[in-house]
Amino acid sequence: MFHMFGSVISLVVAAAVTLVGYWQSRQFVQSRLRYVDAVHKTAVPLLAGVGAALVALPIVALLPIVGTGTALLFGAGVATGVSAGRREIRRRIGA
Repeated sequence: MFHMFGSVISLVVAAAVTLVGYWQSRQFVQSRLRYVDAVHKTAVPLLAGVGAALVALPIVALLPIVGTGTALLFGAGVATGVSAGRREIRRRIGA
């Protein structure tokens, strides 16, 4: 019973961290990197996602309820957020 409860909590935490990573990175790209041409390069979302996952790995190693998968999901959320943010910038300027 307690194992299932812990699994549900870790799943909810992983989903929340992924969504927050996506939302924050998308907002950051749209508002702060709007005039930076380098954000439109192909490798930028991948680099942002890998960087975010690498930063999150030591943090999740210290926490008992989350694991490596949470850090990887956070990196994936950041990568997709950067990609969505730059797509929104292109849509706004009509390029």
